[in-house]
Amino acid sequence: MAECIFCKIAKGEMPATIYYEDEKIIAIKDVNPVAPVHILVIPKEHIANIKEINKSNSQLIADIHMIANKVAKDLGIDEKGYRIITNCGRAAGQTVFHLHFHLLGGVDMGEKLL
Repeated sequence: MAECIFCKIAKGEMPATIYYEDEKIIAIKDVNPVAPVHILVIPKEHIANIKEINKSNSQLIADIHMIANKVAKDLGIDEKGYRIITNCGRAAGQTVFHLHFHLLGGVDMGEKLL
């Protein structure tokens, strides 16, 4: 998708603070953080949201979670804890329609929703 901001970042067409990158996944700093650590873990393949996961691309979800775990460890939030969240659809708060997971940490979130 030519207009997708995450596709542009994945292609190197837009700047981002990158915490991890391989041929399938990129992890970047969120420009509007809601926690001291707020990283977006994004597949480079354009997938609108979690509803588009199927048998042919389902391994990507496991890979994304492995990368999120690695980034959490690299940033020192793995011991205290962190959240991994994805929104699916406008009513759930999805504003960029390219699958991405929010890695949140660095603060005691307790039971409150973010």
